[in-house]
Amino acid sequence: MAIKSVSIRIEEEMLEKLGFVADYEGRSVNSHILVLIRESIQAFENEHGKIDGSIKPDVNVKPSRK
Repeated sequence: MAIKSVSIRIEEEMLEKLGFVADYEGRSVNSHILVLIRESIQAFENEHGKIDGSIKPDVNVKPSRK
């Protein structure tokens, strides 16, 4: 599985708040964003049906440590 990198533009205050929530949940901002993405995909699939692909939204997709 290839891990891709995505860059986003985000207001500084929003990033700070996201960091606060991530820290509260015991996650890094990156890991928390992955959780939010998985939840969004799962909600979409629950409403509209499965999206073709081999990775299920409940799978924890993180790059391995080297």
